[in-house]
Amino acid sequence: MEIEVDGLRKRYGQVSALDGVSFTVRPGLVTGFVGPNGAGKSTTMRIVLGLDAADGGHALVGGRPYRSLRDPLRAVGAMLDAAAVHPGRRGRDHLRWIAHAAGLPARRLDEVLEQVGLAGGAAKRRAGGYSLGMRQRLGIAAALLGDPRVLMLDEPVNGLDPEGIVWIRGLLRSLAAEGRTVLVSSHLMGELEGTADRLVVIGRGRIIADASVPELLAAASGGRVALRTSAPADAMAVLSRAGGTVASVGADALTVTGLDAEAAVAALGASRVPFAEVSAHRATLEEAYMELTRDAAEFEAAPGGGRS
Repeated sequence: MEIEVDGLRKRYGQVSALDGVSFTVRPGLVTGFVGPNGAGKSTTMRIVLGLDAADGGHALVGGRPYRSLRDPLRAVGAMLDAAAVHPGRRGRDHLRWIAHAAGLPARRLDEVLEQVGLAGGAAKRRAGGYSLGMRQRLGIAAALLGDPRVLMLDEPVNGLDPEGIVWIRGLLRSLAAEGRTVLVSSHLMGELEGTADRLVVIGRGRIIADASVPELLAAASGGRVALRTSAPADAMAVLSRAGGTVASVGADALTVTGLDAEAAVAALGASRVPFAEVSAHRATLEEAYMELTRDAAEFEAAPGGGRS
């Protein structure tokens, strides 16, 4: 089952939350839906789930609006707000209430509690005593109750410890490997490093990029060359004369654009400038994201943390 978002528009008063948002989430992949806070991620997900109405465009799951699905919780599992649980209710009772309302078998309770690491005593504790990470796990358990073909998780890593982050990455990969459609929103690339197959990047209510992770990394790397030298000033001068644009990224480290590694080595060798560790620069997912969204953040701190 695919998620198809086509031309979504949404305004809140004078604020345009979504301005023609379109993308498709396909089965068998972990798709990251990323962007700064306030970019439109949660609004889009709420419209897909029929919780908000769009002013224009449409959002379909398996070719149908969510509200028209015959067994919506068996088709789509979602976690939009891990705090949406009564603090006085025990974890297991919270899931039992959801399962009963949706006509799901009681056996699923133990299965999902085991799957998210909340089996045993943790399931019997009241949610008000849960840590943020435990509430995240409970929210994911609720999303999994119907054994759905589509999963939509909003900021699922918030509050998880390092072990929990490793766990959620493995869970997402395994769900996608089963042929499920997995959409995960985040504003932190580190959460999706090594997990997402594809990224849909949104900023100020518009899609900035929609590509595979390798494609985004290749574009962000931009043909840059990284090298180390004990004579950075000389190296910068030589490489600049050869047509490169050079930036210092450390005491003895430079990056060069406009020259490939072979040309950089030839220029430095001809001028007898010492160098080492010449390699094509590979951008990180964080670098790619920051480059794409640098003009899309709603709020930006002053440089160095000073006042603006």
